[in-house]
Amino acid sequence: MIRTIGVIGGGQLGRMFALDAKRMGYDVITLDPQPRSPCGQVSDEQIVAQYDDFDAVERLGARTDVVTYEFENVAIESIRRLEARGYAVSPSSRVLKITQDRIAEKTFARDCGAPVAEFAEVSSTDDLRSAGERIGYPAMLKTVNGGYDGKGQWRVVDQREALAALAEAGGSRLIFERWIPFEREISVICTRSARGEIVSYPPAENEHDAGILSLSLIPARVSSEIAGKAREITERIAGSLEIVGTFCVEFFVGEGKLLVNEIAPRPHNSGHYTIDATRCSQYEQHVRAICGLPLSRPELMRNAIMVNILGTGTGNTLEGVDQLLKDPSIVLHVYGKRHAPNRRKMGHFTMLIEGPVTDRDIERAREARALLRWTDAEMSATA
Repeated sequence: MIRTIGVIGGGQLGRMFALDAKRMGYDVITLDPQPRSPCGQVSDEQIVAQYDDFDAVERLGARTDVVTYEFENVAIESIRRLEARGYAVSPSSRVLKITQDRIAEKTFARDCGAPVAEFAEVSSTDDLRSAGERIGYPAMLKTVNGGYDGKGQWRVVDQREALAALAEAGGSRLIFERWIPFEREISVICTRSARGEIVSYPPAENEHDAGILSLSLIPARVSSEIAGKAREITERIAGSLEIVGTFCVEFFVGEGKLLVNEIAPRPHNSGHYTIDATRCSQYEQHVRAICGLPLSRPELMRNAIMVNILGTGTGNTLEGVDQLLKDPSIVLHVYGKRHAPNRRKMGHFTMLIEGPVTDRDIERAREARALLRWTDAEMSATA
């Protein structure tokens, strides 16, 4: 019987997972190098250690009944060591190995029969010239490992810019991808249990600001055919990965076609809305999956707009909350991070919508975000 869950990573995804796990009666121990991490604040205990501190990771495994992780850049050797010593880990190191490596990820998706943009691995100027000749420009160059929220990515229009990006990458392995002039990006949140039960949520439509998710609309403004195809592909990937837990597949949509962009092997920013707009959140589904409980059929009770709240580097105190919450359709989530540097994810709010999401609803959500500002509380007090 599972009583205690270990979480590698102490960020906001871990925090929201831990809140649901605690509500369901589980103890939670998290491991993160930052004391009083967002997840650690709501867990029973936090082990303060680096993700590649194998002794600390083994202590986490020994004191819990199952271990999960809240981001994919965790040291894979930590997960392998836990598995080698017989500790339960979900998702597995196999899943992590595929999704940590963009070449392996794209190859896996393609082998599943999922459509992907044409790509090539680049680690030298010769590779770059060959990829440019075969795939063409414009293109995207991305680091194969690491990188998130737009980091480690370059849009290049010719070989000169590509060579500059290769030099800036400093020897890192890169993936060269055909540039896709897509109309919109959508994402599907999906959960698979160890018994092979699979459920998926309606696609969300995502808007980004310089690589960081800014706003999600639920449901996505796509045809029922596209929405159904995206869910079918995601569920096919879930079965082929043999993943246990919640994960996300991002797609580009253009000219009525879908292309898989990325696979994230954990709950996803674009699924935050499930806390407030569905009967069972992506985080509860993850708890259910890794603890051997039945999954819940996703049911959208309200349409929604999810809006990220980013730091601005102008202070660590969030002001304007009182004005924001005058709107009864808004549910606020703040992650408990002590510092709000520029573009750091500090929280989000969900605006619940009756009926279809309209352009006016999107405008209202942006106006609501504009009410919030980060200030230096001490400076404000003495001004």
